[in-house]
Amino acid sequence: MSDVAAADGGREPEAAKDATVGLASWAIAGVVALATFMEVLDTTIANVALRYISGGLAVGPDEASWVVTSYLVANAISLTGSSFLAKRYGRKAFFMASVSLFTVSSIACGFAWSLESLLLFRVLQGLGGGGMAPLAQSILADAFPPAKRGQAFALYGIAVVVAPVVGPTLGGWLSDNVSWHWCFLINGPVGVIALGLMWWLLEDSKAAVAERKRLKSEGVRFDVVGFLLVATFLGALEVVLDEGLRDDWFDSRFIIAFTAIGAVAFVAMIPWCLRAKNPAVDFRLLATRQFASCFVVMLATGAILIATTQFIPQIVQEQYGYTATLAGLVLAPGGVVTVMAMITAGRVSSKVQPKWMIAAGGVAIAYGMYSLTYLYNDTTYWYFVVSRIFVGAGLPFVFLSVTAASYYGIRPDQTDQASALINMARNVGGSIGVCVAQNTLAHREQFHQSRLVEHADPSNPAYQEALRRATELFSTHGDPASAQSRAMGWIADQVQTQAAQFAYIDVFWTLALMAISVAPLAMILKSVPLGGARPAAH
Repeated sequence: MSDVAAADGGREPEAAKDATVGLASWAIAGVVALATFMEVLDTTIANVALRYISGGLAVGPDEASWVVTSYLVANAISLTGSSFLAKRYGRKAFFMASVSLFTVSSIACGFAWSLESLLLFRVLQGLGGGGMAPLAQSILADAFPPAKRGQAFALYGIAVVVAPVVGPTLGGWLSDNVSWHWCFLINGPVGVIALGLMWWLLEDSKAAVAERKRLKSEGVRFDVVGFLLVATFLGALEVVLDEGLRDDWFDSRFIIAFTAIGAVAFVAMIPWCLRAKNPAVDFRLLATRQFASCFVVMLATGAILIATTQFIPQIVQEQYGYTATLAGLVLAPGGVVTVMAMITAGRVSSKVQPKWMIAAGGVAIAYGMYSLTYLYNDTTYWYFVVSRIFVGAGLPFVFLSVTAASYYGIRPDQTDQASALINMARNVGGSIGVCVAQNTLAHREQFHQSRLVEHADPSNPAYQEALRRATELFSTHGDPASAQSRAMGWIADQVQTQAAQFAYIDVFWTLALMAISVAPLAMILKSVPLGGARPAAH
């Protein structure tokens, strides 16, 4: 062994060196995925705990919903500044600072003593979390060669796609069995572990160090005006989307004011960012066919991911009487399938063009949503599970492929900007998806209720027969004097229940159409070089 080492100049065999580098890269991928999982988890973990938060802090359900909204707004705002700040101060330093802020504010959320304090800590949590996701992709892109990025993004994709699925399950169980406070406190130990591993494993690449020195020597400053314009637009958009339906849209001065603020910011930010030498957001990337197509597909993916994660547990709780824990468990098998599909997608990504994988994933998701348009009163737990499995199987093929394809043709110095825009698309797309689903549910429920009430006319023989049978039933099992009024109340409840169920079916129709639209969008993408071929041996 010593002779070999001496003959080779004391260097390790090339294969052993490559193996060491590979292990280090995968360790970095694991740490990045852990931090990302923790951040994305908080986009959904509080959804099923809102009624517990409302009761614990003695506030109304509408006020409690700001716990979700404030996080999304802060998260979107933070995304816009993460690219430059990571370049200027180093990816490792900024990533660890973001995780630290997220972890500390998560613990503070768990000890919040009022709604105002909880909202403040959620804003800080969102600011910390917003800087984590785009940097995670940039770190992976630098840690792995192009031929291996598909598999690296698969691990990262598991975190992003599975976390929103685990969120309702974990949040429901913690709320039912422990306390809603632990929906936030659970991030404490995970964050501390992630910080220790980051300090040990992460290092800025040589290109990133050189870029940081160049920016410092040239005195390049952060685009504060561009950041404030983009942040104002995104913040106003998030508030309008999340609160519009609750405040009756443009009948509310609050919504009109935020719409005007967002419109002014949007009109001002485009020319500013296009003319700025160092813009907060490089909108020039959206001028290329490849990246613009990936951006739109990610908008649709985020809409489907967040909307399905919210509305499937919602319907089983409201219409089928599931507990928060059982409602979360409806999504759990789909999460397991998502992990397996993500591994499969990562392996075949080097052999199949991204556009075909996106199209296949979109069709699978659309079928899962389409199957939910055949709901009935006796729909079983496993019917919902199987439908969710199709969605879980399709999402990785879409998410992994569009993430990898978005970097094709991007210069190394544009990696952070591309990552920030793609994650912004997922975040904004999620808000748009929830907004569309909520509006569909509200308006279609009113429509179906008005149509069903037409048949609940006292002159209708069918209504008279139903009222007679219900009255006889209530007379047998209760006070005969109040039997008829109870029967009429029962019929009214049935009308409302049926109207709500038909409205949910319309929501799933909408999401199915949104999912199937991903397939033609994918055909716009260019064919990219595949990384299946092994490099020649030295």
